[in-house]
Amino acid sequence: MIGLSGLFLAALLAASPLPFQSEIVFLGLQAAGWPALALVLVASIGNTLGSCVTYALGRWLADQHDHRWFPLTPAQMTRAKIWWGRWGFWLLLLSWAPFGDMIVALSGVLRVPVPVFLLLVAIAKTGRYIALAAAVSAL
Repeated sequence: MIGLSGLFLAALLAASPLPFQSEIVFLGLQAAGWPALALVLVASIGNTLGSCVTYALGRWLADQHDHRWFPLTPAQMTRAKIWWGRWGFWLLLLSWAPFGDMIVALSGVLRVPVPVFLLLVAIAKTGRYIALAAAVSAL
């Protein structure tokens, strides 16, 4: 049980603004013989919840746009809105990628509806862990 708890925490932290990687923990547990289905489920839930933290931070930041420490200038915010308008919420399917946390935070800033956010992020995160488990099983 400690293994799955550690994986959950690693996956949650990996999708939060903190710099962390869950793949090493996932691969280590898979190599140790843990069932791939359990690993995929636990890692996907943890990683999706971690993205919810990043999304919530983005929502909070959106209300802080008048402060001088806000991370985006008005011009950058305008470009982000144009970029998001071009690609839309489908960008959340890339939330698993190295730049995915930025997409997740931006979706919070732009107030993507929570159900849409959760569905697309859960699909992306679960797909990544399925692919990781399958790649290791194929070796």
